[in-house]
Amino acid sequence: MRFLPLFFKKVIQRGVVEIHEPNDNVTSIGGIQPGPKVTIRLTDTAIERKVLLSPEIAIAEAYMDGSLIVENGEIYDLLALILLNADGVKFSRSRLLIRGAYRQIEQLRQNHSILKSRQNVARHYDLGNSFYRKWLDGDMQYSCGYFANPDVPLDDAQTAKKRHIAAKISIKPGQRILDIGCGWGGMAIYLGMLEDVEVLGVTLSTEQLSAARSRAEALNISQRVKFELMDYRHLTGKFDNIVSVGMLEHVGLPQLQTYFNKVYELLADDGVALIHSISNRSYHSSTGPFLRKYIFPGAYAPTISEIAKPVEKSGLWMTDLEIQRVHYAETLRRWRSNFMAVSEEIALEYDEAFVRMWEFYLAATEAAFRHGKAHVVQAQLAHDRAAVPLTRSYIETQEDIFEAREAGFIGRITDATNTVFST
Repeated sequence: MRFLPLFFKKVIQRGVVEIHEPNDNVTSIGGIQPGPKVTIRLTDTAIERKVLLSPEIAIAEAYMDGSLIVENGEIYDLLALILLNADGVKFSRSRLLIRGAYRQIEQLRQNHSILKSRQNVARHYDLGNSFYRKWLDGDMQYSCGYFANPDVPLDDAQTAKKRHIAAKISIKPGQRILDIGCGWGGMAIYLGMLEDVEVLGVTLSTEQLSAARSRAEALNISQRVKFELMDYRHLTGKFDNIVSVGMLEHVGLPQLQTYFNKVYELLADDGVALIHSISNRSYHSSTGPFLRKYIFPGAYAPTISEIAKPVEKSGLWMTDLEIQRVHYAETLRRWRSNFMAVSEEIALEYDEAFVRMWEFYLAATEAAFRHGKAHVVQAQLAHDRAAVPLTRSYIETQEDIFEAREAGFIGRITDATNTVFST
């Protein structure tokens, strides 16, 4: 068993990984610079057949089938150690050429038709509302929270995220608002409870649609807050505000221009849009092979430059751009903790390999946001450069006003959600 140690020797400079092989050989790699130590035990040699093609897939699948065991700590510790060292890895010219060619292939694969988009969404989001209910926050927010500090509870951070977005779009009574990729309806419902507005949320997930509609009905706001099973490309009309949280990652790189052209078409002349998306600090060829194969088929988190170019071509102003760095790492840490607390229950419904697959996903993405190049961007867009105030101070002022209002309805949302998911 030599290929896995060779991979780690290429990567690990800071910290140490100790490998215990099935034949009782022990190999210690790294230690050139101080850092954490992780010990792993391999129970068979299957990983060797895969590591040359894709180390990420090899490590993930070995963890999923139980043949890779982390003996001091968790799988997160191993993945964090790898990402702590990733910037120092030098790729050969041939490897860079292969990555460039692969990027071109991936762009073709990401040119999602409406049918393909719906299939991709179903693979992930239609696992069942009860599954996500077990470990997300009370409002079922499946996107990055907003943390004033690392000690903020998950539910409070998710409410702060919704408040922050509402402030950025300057929500006012009588407005018509569109939520593209509305999930289980939390953002749309929050806006509908915060102000006397009409909201349309669209999703491609039948499971999410059912829950979102039921929640709005339980709160008696279904006449103003409506949800439809619809691809964003089929939307028509004009909206005073548009929000889209965690959906751009599913559009696909070749469709980004189509997406922002549609935002341009749908947004009122004096309106404001807020696009919240995972992004990447620098060039990357595609979503990682593990996420692409097992978790998010067809997904791609665009870089800021890949977002900016189609925005510019669409004719929209980018009136504000906020980079949220470790907020998602804090969100994922809490999700992973919640998930592991109910892992035995989930294993009974699915199986142990499914649990380890999701633990690997949550750990890998947390490590990417804490030690890798992943971050979150919020792009504020408008037709008119004067659609928002000249300075950002209005955002905090609005947040204070909205936070005071929340006392009158956050408890009602919680009660309604609990009722919907208990039936």
